Amino acid sequence: MPDTFDLLVIGDANPDIVLGPLDAPLAFGQREQLVPTGLLTLGGSAAIMACGAARLGLKVAIAGRIGDDDTGRYVRTALAERGVDTGALRVDPAAATPLTAVLTRGDDRAILTAPGTLATTRGEDVPSELLGACRHVHAASYFLLPQLAGALPDLFRTARAHGATTSLDTNDDPAGAWDPRGLAALLPVTDILLPNAREACALAASTDPGAPVPDGDPKPADVERAAGALTARGPLVVVKNGADGALAHDGRAALHAPAVPVRPVDTVGAGDSFDAGFVAATLAGLPLADALAFAAACGALSTRAHGGTPAQATWDDAMSHVVTTRNGENPS
Repeated sequence: MPDTFDLLVIGDANPDIVLGPLDAPLAFGQREQLVPTGLLTLGGSAAIMACGAARLGLKVAIAGRIGDDDTGRYVRTALAERGVDTGALRVDPAAATPLTAVLTRGDDRAILTAPGTLATTRGEDVPSELLGACRHVHAASYFLLPQLAGALPDLFRTARAHGATTSLDTNDDPAGAWDPRGLAALLPVTDILLPNAREACALAASTDPGAPVPDGDPKPADVERAAGALTARGPLVVVKNGADGALAHDGRAALHAPAVPVRPVDTVGAGDSFDAGFVAATLAGLPLADALAFAAACGALSTRAHGGTPAQATWDDAMSHVVTTRNGENPS
């Protein structure tokens, strides 16, 4: 009988090298630029989400691929140290562990990723016994994992047949294509879709070619419209919108939660910590409004330190900020 888990996370796990903040445009021509901080830390949307959920008290497993290299061994150790079961993290002898460099400037960042094993990760890498031994399955970085993406509808259907719920965070599409063909099969078997505001608008436009894609940062009305359009494809749509907080759309109405006031040090991985908070709160049976506020707290609190995982919230930490924010107090 396999171990049972609250959450199985499928997707990317890699080291992040976070450098910044830059005070000028990135210079080429063999120029050397100095930045105040540099950090080697655990990255990858799936890995950060898994760590956030474990920090919140869930029993979590991760499935994916790493390379047979020092960076892969670093990833496995970092996940295990944060309470994530890595038994389904397979080693690819022919491909390198992915590596990401994150360059920060102000409240923005540039992300450079060498995909490595992301290109070779397949549906077969997810053990069928895990799909039948978890309460919830979350998939991340859809557009970075082309072989896995095609298998996700079947994986989600299998998980749901065993009574699990499902969620998806597509993250960005580096190609900018937002190809809707695979998502047409995946969204109907996805219980919760977790994009950020810009991703929500791009995904909605990809499924409806007549829908406009806002220039720059989308306005709240654009985000609500996009979320409503995406719910027609099946899932509850929960959108992360930075300083404007978050919203959830169930196909009938949108529910909003304000941002939690913090002084951000680094926003890398904040969306993944939000995802962890929303899934954990939902599995705990919290009403939608409370789950949304809890997730917003988890996302905000993760920005208190450099890197995606060092400042992730505990359950009590996030709940305390939800209560104080709701009461109009200023959390420390």
